[in-house]
Amino acid sequence: MTSIRRDRGDPVPGAGGTRARYRRILRFAGWHLAVTWWFELVLPRVGLGGIAERTRTARMRRFAQRFHLLAVDLGGLMIKVGQFLSSRLDVLPPEITKELEGLQDEVPPVRFPAICALAEAELGRLDQVFSSLEEIPLAAASLGQAHRAQLLPVHAAEAGVEGVVVKVQRPGIDAIVEVDLAALRKVGGWLRHVRVVSDRVDVAALVEEFAQTSLEEIDYLHEAANAERFAADFADDDRVGVPDVAWEWTTRRVLTLADVSAIKITDLKALLAAGIDPVQVAPVFASVMFDQMFKNGFFHADPHPGNIFVTPAEDSPAGRPWKLTFIDFGMMGEVPSSTRSGLRKLLIAAASRDGKGLIAAINDIGALVPSTDTTELERAMTQLFARFGGMGFAELREVDQKEFLDFAVEFGDVVRSLPFQLPENFLLIIRAMSLTSGVCSSLDARFNLWDAVEPYAAQLLRDERGNIVQDVAQEALDAAGLVLRLPKRLDGLVARIEDGSLSVANPRLERQMARLNRAAQRSASALVFGALLIAGSVVRADDSTLGSVLMIVSVVPLLHGLWVGRRGR
Repeated sequence: MTSIRRDRGDPVPGAGGTRARYRRILRFAGWHLAVTWWFELVLPRVGLGGIAERTRTARMRRFAQRFHLLAVDLGGLMIKVGQFLSSRLDVLPPEITKELEGLQDEVPPVRFPAICALAEAELGRLDQVFSSLEEIPLAAASLGQAHRAQLLPVHAAEAGVEGVVVKVQRPGIDAIVEVDLAALRKVGGWLRHVRVVSDRVDVAALVEEFAQTSLEEIDYLHEAANAERFAADFADDDRVGVPDVAWEWTTRRVLTLADVSAIKITDLKALLAAGIDPVQVAPVFASVMFDQMFKNGFFHADPHPGNIFVTPAEDSPAGRPWKLTFIDFGMMGEVPSSTRSGLRKLLIAAASRDGKGLIAAINDIGALVPSTDTTELERAMTQLFARFGGMGFAELREVDQKEFLDFAVEFGDVVRSLPFQLPENFLLIIRAMSLTSGVCSSLDARFNLWDAVEPYAAQLLRDERGNIVQDVAQEALDAAGLVLRLPKRLDGLVARIEDGSLSVANPRLERQMARLNRAAQRSASALVFGALLIAGSVVRADDSTLGSVLMIVSVVPLLHGLWVGRRGR
């Protein structure tokens, strides 16, 4: 432990620094957009598309490598952008996502005096809150860092906890986030004018989606509320532990939680030393994660090993003297009822190989860009899901892994070739499932995720069948009501027909009638023109004056016919 130092440290970034940061991001984006424009749009138009094709993979990989370096150097939201892009398999090619997936949210820590200064600005004199505050941080990330501390005895008695972890924002992070989001919105505006991008991706929505997630993550009051909601979901579940929030010393920029540090979930040696079998931990962890997604509808979207501890607990049920303790609730996901409904329709349509049903379900989920060619998407999705749509979980377990890999590659190619993007909820679900699978595999090399997901998927289908019954019942009631009201409505309709007050609006029919009317007028004008012209030529032989007048007058119906025809266009 160290005494609390209250001297000032790192300065907050000034306006000059933020402007330089803004320009650097725009220069990077502008240069790579120009390169992409040259290779992907200009060269193919002059017959050199082969060059763009041959160099595409190398260019994509080089862009990802350079962005990786930029993100590590700038920190702030740029690391988050890289992590965000690495998950957008629906939008970006694998050359980019693979390079960025290893981007870690670890940056050099802010100097301790600067952290103390910011915390003191939020909480008041720190020596009147904490008896000690460790100088070396437990973790340092791009948006904040965490330090272990001890509350003063009077506060410890009030809070019911002595050891705490104090999470403090990086000084000046608000200004950095504001600048980074401004730069991203500017780049998004550029991309909206690139048709090859705008036809496939709603760039503005993508940027705002990322902005909302980022702003929530730097609001520690929001994270504290997430922690309490998560704790409430598992209040009666002895498998899960959640740190208590010390609200008296929590603000938007400082979060104080009970110190629940224990054995890192993937520390196999420490688990075995504590008498805990890692093989038994894996299915419990998977079960807890799927409970969050399929039952609670509110789940931890960043369950990497650093955010889950295995805490020995003597008061747990016999046979499992430990529990899983979750921390860091800045990134949480929700599965709303609309998404569950879309999943239900997607499962039913996939099993029955109903292409139109698949499109309807995907539309309900919110994954269709307005410019989508639904005919092509229907064909592609039907072909993909037909391979596995009718298989049960037992059959899927027997499928060769190579076939699964081929399916994943084929599905990824289809998604990237069409104006299709997964909603944020789906991205967080995929991220959580991927991390869950990785953690379980590290605990037990023979762990089969299908064994864990089967009961939850089966329960989801049972629940949704109940929803279908309710939907059918509601439709039956609506139909019955319509039948009961039909005689009265028919009586009203007949009365309006009899008194001549019925009016019917049919825009298509009205347009057709207008075209027919114009055609009749043109025909009449042509007939009159022809008659006058012929009559004038005949009469002119005996009476040149009258004949000339008739021929001149024939121009009038000719002009009328031409005007009517032009007006109809």
